[in-house]
Amino acid sequence: MADVLDEHDIEPPQSSASRHRWLWLALVAVIAVTVFVLFWFQPQKLFIDDRVDEEIPTAASSTDSTTPDSAATTPSDSPDPPEPVEHARGEFVSLDHGTSGIARVLELADGRRIVRLEGLDTDNGPDLYLYLGANPADGDEGSFDDEFVNLGRLKGNQGDQNYELPAATDLDRHSTVVIWCDRFDSAFGAADLMST
Repeated sequence: MADVLDEHDIEPPQSSASRHRWLWLALVAVIAVTVFVLFWFQPQKLFIDDRVDEEIPTAASSTDSTTPDSAATTPSDSPDPPEPVEHARGEFVSLDHGTSGIARVLELADGRRIVRLEGLDTDNGPDLYLYLGANPADGDEGSFDDEFVNLGRLKGNQGDQNYELPAATDLDRHSTVVIWCDRFDSAFGAADLMST
C-alpha cells in the first residue's frame, strides 16, 4: 500500500530568484572574509621582501658655505668625518620567524646614537616595529613588550638600516634589540647587545 503524503510534507521547489539571492549573499560573505584576512593578517607580505640599504649617517659638515674660503675648498681638501664609535653589538637569533643579522649601537661624531641593523634578513609581516627591550633574547616572549623603547616601524625586513636612539635611553636597562609584530604580539627575532 502506497504511503499517502500529506500536503504539508511536500516542499515547494525553491524559486530561481531565491537561489540567486543566496548565491549573492554567499559571494559577498566570501569577499568580506577575504578582504578582512588580506587586511588584518597580510599573508601576502610573507612573499614580498622590503629591502633597505642605508649608509651609516655622518655628522653634518661644520664648514659654513658662506665663508670666502669655501669656494676654494674641494672635496679632496676637506677632512674625512670621524668614524662612528661602536658601543655595543649583538647577533640576531630567530624566535617566531627565521631572523639573522647584526645589531650595533654607534655613536656619531655629533653625539647622536643610533641602532644600526646590518645584514638583516627576516620574514616580512604586518605592523613590525624595532624595540629596545629589557627582556633578554632567550627570555619569556610575552615580556618583550612589557618594558621597551620603541624605535619606530621596521623600515624593511632585509638589508642595512639606522634607527636613532632617544637621548635618555639607558642601554644597561634596555639591552635587547627586538623585531616585534605589534598586531600579533610576536617577536620575530632578537639580539642581546654586548658592550664592545
